[in-house]
Amino acid sequence: MNRSALLLAGPLRRLGRWCLFPGARLRYRARTLALSAALLPALALASAVRADEPPLSLPEAQRLAAVRSKQVEASDLAVSASQDLAVAAAERPDPVAKVGLENLPIDGAERFSVQRDFMTMRSVGIVQEITRPAKLRARAAESQQAVRLAEAQKAQALVVVQRDSALAWLDRYYAQATEQTVLQQLQAARLEVTAADAAYRGGRGTAADVLAARGTLAELEDLAADASRGVSSSRIALVRWVGDAADRPLAGQPAIDTIPLHKHALDSQLAEHPEILALERREELARAEAEVARADRHPDWSVELMYSQRGSGYSNMVTLELTVPLPIRRANRQDPRLAAKLAQASQAKAEREDMLRAHAAQIGAMIDAWDSARERRERYRSSIIPLAADRSVAARAAYDGGKASLSDLLLAQRAEIDARLKALQLEASAARLWAQLAFLNPTPATAEAATAEAATAEAATAEAATATSAGSGRGELP
Repeated sequence: MNRSALLLAGPLRRLGRWCLFPGARLRYRARTLALSAALLPALALASAVRADEPPLSLPEAQRLAAVRSKQVEASDLAVSASQDLAVAAAERPDPVAKVGLENLPIDGAERFSVQRDFMTMRSVGIVQEITRPAKLRARAAESQQAVRLAEAQKAQALVVVQRDSALAWLDRYYAQATEQTVLQQLQAARLEVTAADAAYRGGRGTAADVLAARGTLAELEDLAADASRGVSSSRIALVRWVGDAADRPLAGQPAIDTIPLHKHALDSQLAEHPEILALERREELARAEAEVARADRHPDWSVELMYSQRGSGYSNMVTLELTVPLPIRRANRQDPRLAAKLAQASQAKAEREDMLRAHAAQIGAMIDAWDSARERRERYRSSIIPLAADRSVAARAAYDGGKASLSDLLLAQRAEIDARLKALQLEASAARLWAQLAFLNPTPATAEAATAEAATAEAATAEAATATSAGSGRGELP
């Protein structure tokens, strides 16, 4: 007998002992055995089907989510693009070739002749802009800062993926736990209705008992429908992150009682938070752009070398030119751009400091809420649920002894159900807070999986591009 059957058979056997009259006890025991025998093949089949698939653990769900995420893929492409631009930023501009025909006559006896007039020249030359080394270094530094910003934004995307996929996994886990709890109580309530009907027909119960039992059953059926909807909704949310793997059974609950944060050291711990780090990289990029703007205040020179060929009776010529821009309106052109970049750097710094304070306050409040939820959960486990269970046992004994009505018994049982569901809600709340606190930074395994997938996709793209280029070179359509 598998674990699911044992979980179901236990409450059924206990309900058989709870029946009021000896004859009813025997009938309920028979019904219990029949129900267990009918359910065992289905449970065994379900267990066999699930055994073929490995359970879906939380780390595996996060890994699948990182591999499947298009946002992470987009971030990888942004990093790759920034790296390519960084290579080009440190290079001088390409030289410019010049070809021309100068001083060609258009009228008179020598019109359109390239040999007779001494001023007519056929020229070919090259122009090279000489970018100052300081400007090249500033542009290279700017591009490197852009790469670091793209990497920080990729880490930020990974955090969102692993946090939201963890929340989806936990939502499904606790939705299933809630449904299982309600279904167990629903089966017990159905047996209570059967017992109340039998007692009423035998003249040993009242119509009020039957109505009370049926009312409790209707309430539990409503709870079961809501729990089933919660399971369906949580599965749909999990499919977004892991695809078909959402149909696999879930592995055990993660350890939600520890977090990698300390409430009194949040300022230092949040310094590496991806959002804070992205703003810091944005500030560094703005300062690098300011250095480029500062270097642009000093113009670059251009050198031109030209060879000119004249008619056969005249000497050929060589021209060497040096071109220098004159920044005569620097206060209205270059200086405002520099001031704007410096202001943007100060803006990014102020935004980073404000976000650091906001995150510290938010995370501190979340840690308090997490501690409170765990404390309340333990209170329910250690006192409230045991007391509710003892009340149910006492109400059962009083009902069996004729000192309490069925309504009193059902009320005590409903209080126990509510206590168990409330404990599950508190644990689910603590688990969601734990996920948001534990995954503030990308985990190494998730980041490595995403990087490996990105490298594979990049290699496949490069191979496809090479094949397309080769096909085009042979005159084939890509």
